[in-house]
Amino acid sequence: MSARFRLLRVGKARGTWSDAPVEDWSKRIRRWGGFAEEDVKPEPFKGSVEAVRDAEAARLLARVGARDRLIALDERGERLDTDAFAQLVDAGRQAGGGLVFAIGGPYGHGPTLRDAAHRVVRLSDLVLNHEIARVVLVEQLYRALTLLEGVPYHH
Repeated sequence: MSARFRLLRVGKARGTWSDAPVEDWSKRIRRWGGFAEEDVKPEPFKGSVEAVRDAEAARLLARVGARDRLIALDERGERLDTDAFAQLVDAGRQAGGGLVFAIGGPYGHGPTLRDAAHRVVRLSDLVLNHEIARVVLVEQLYRALTLLEGVPYHH
């Protein structure tokens, strides 16, 4: 059985410091369908940022199922508070399929991926590196699920 919530990220982790918190919240999310991460190969830069973004978009989109809802994590995305993020998670659960979050490569997501996404969301007004973004995402996903399920954690 695949995880209900997945994170696709372009590139590999450069350090292990973020593994412990991600593992901890991932274990907690198991009861609501599970959380999994997948690394997607980055495209080498050969002079065109758009070519890199398009190649990475194709790799990301190839891993998104027909019933999945893709959420592109991008600093140009919409700003959500905790309640709005919980509503996004709940709508994804209600739709069936999985909820797939995508973190782009060094050049971020281009229009190809942003246009294909169900929603484009920012985790912060600041640009976050992959490791910080994955920690923030999985913690906020756990927070949203506890809020939806009435489990003490949020407040």
